[in-house]
Amino acid sequence: MAAGMYLEHYLDSIENLPFELQRNFNLMRDLDQRTEDLKGQIDSLAKEYTSNARTLSSEQKLSLLRQIQQSYSKCKEFGDDKVQLAMQTYEMVDKHIRRLDTDLARFEADLKEKQIESTDYDSTSSKGKKGESRQKEKKAAKTRSKVKSSDEDGSPKSAQKKVKLFQQGEFNSPSSNFGNVHPSDVLDMPVDPNEPTYCLCHQVSYGEMIGCDNTDCSIEWFHFACVGLTTKPRGKWYCPRCSQDRKRK
Repeated sequence: MAAGMYLEHYLDSIENLPFELQRNFNLMRDLDQRTEDLKGQIDSLAKEYTSNARTLSSEQKLSLLRQIQQSYSKCKEFGDDKVQLAMQTYEMVDKHIRRLDTDLARFEADLKEKQIESTDYDSTSSKGKKGESRQKEKKAAKTRSKVKSSDEDGSPKSAQKKVKLFQQGEFNSPSSNFGNVHPSDVLDMPVDPNEPTYCLCHQVSYGEMIGCDNTDCSIEWFHFACVGLTTKPRGKWYCPRCSQDRKRK
């Protein structure tokens, strides 16, 4: 349940509370006033009794005492009624406070439950993305291993230049022809942060790539455009760095 619904229901429940409290306070005020009036009558009867005690007959004295006793009884009844009203008012307010506490606890439990569900969903989504990136890495490593092993094979195909061409869609690539992709265009492509990078440009694999024939080459794979190639060269091919090292030797 949303916070707005909790608040709306609670405000509906206390809509009549101010009027009920006002009514009880008015009743208690009225009982106070009636009690004060009776106390005034008791004082008057007590003065009359004390001032005329010697002249009053026994019947008159008993009558005055009965009136005083009845007034005291009325005052006690008014006091009891006032106490009952005060207890009723307290219970009325306490009931709404308890309901508010219950609604707050329920709302907090709902928030915690939604937070747990959101955390579980994020964890599951993160695991799924990690699994996909691992599968992509395995596919890339498997493809490179196959190409390298074919280059080292003694068959006639080994004389051909080793070239790596990633087919469209293998690594969630765009639908355009990768053979015409320029290195600057790769910056606009969505890249998996876990996908390995190659070439002098330190970008992910795309389009046609050529492998350096130096087995100790630290980079190994290069984009055609980055090394100035448009077609597969004949014979062995060495990257710019390895070529310079060979010339120095």
